[in-house]
Amino acid sequence: MLHADSARNRLTGIGLISLTYVLFTLLDGSAKWLVQSVPVLLVVWLRFLTHTLLAAALLFPIRGRALVRTRHLRWHVARGLMFCAMTGINFWALQYLQLTVTASIFFTVPILIALMSAPLLGERMDAKRWAAILIGFAGVLVIVRPGSDAFHPAMLLSMVNAVLYAAFNLMTRKLAAYDPPETIQFLPALVASVVLAPFALAAWESPQGWFEWLLLCLMGVFGGTGHYLLAVAHRYAPASALAPFLYQQILYMALFGYLVFGSVPDAAVWIGAGIVIASGLYLFARERRAR
Repeated sequence: MLHADSARNRLTGIGLISLTYVLFTLLDGSAKWLVQSVPVLLVVWLRFLTHTLLAAALLFPIRGRALVRTRHLRWHVARGLMFCAMTGINFWALQYLQLTVTASIFFTVPILIALMSAPLLGERMDAKRWAAILIGFAGVLVIVRPGSDAFHPAMLLSMVNAVLYAAFNLMTRKLAAYDPPETIQFLPALVASVVLAPFALAAWESPQGWFEWLLLCLMGVFGGTGHYLLAVAHRYAPASALAPFLYQQILYMALFGYLVFGSVPDAAVWIGAGIVIASGLYLFARERRAR
């Protein structure tokens, strides 16, 4: 067990978490490119299949059967089904939205976790935390702008995805007390691969060229490696130290979106993202002081 409080380990954890969000940006960017010509269901399935194969090749020689041994299989199956839903919803939304828009809405996850923690974990909610949560959701309204020309129904999909991921995150916290991180990141991908296989094969449309196949394979590398590094980062540094670095992903998304798709976020997206980020950082600081 590493000593998470040392300065060197914290820097290592921050470096790993930063690389994680670069990989997640590449994952979403690749998905946005692919879903323009490849069915979403096929993209989702191949993302999980390549993730599962890569993780199995790397982890089975080290962990053996312990990789899939658990006393909480029902929770892992539930997380696998949620994994399917979250990824499918996210990739579907990416057909219509800029990367920065989906990322900005996704930044509500820490706010949603704070909101869900009260009834599920029995955590106390004071007036300042409620105020931060309400301000964060006001930032989402600035991004989404319901009723305006900038609004797209796919934004609602991103909001549903954020709610699912917040619940997924809380389940992960619970399982982390019982199962190793390798098992926690491997089993949901395995479940998703198996569940989606018959539907994906029934709707099979072969990708058009070698570049699409390359991206489909790389998505598993980006996703699998990213989730593994995310677990490793938490061995080096506490969650309270790593959580604020989630927000650097907006910069990676903006750069990728501009270089690859030529998309430039408007002022409302930046303002809304700033409000959501400020709210999330305040909640992180409050939780850190409380702990």
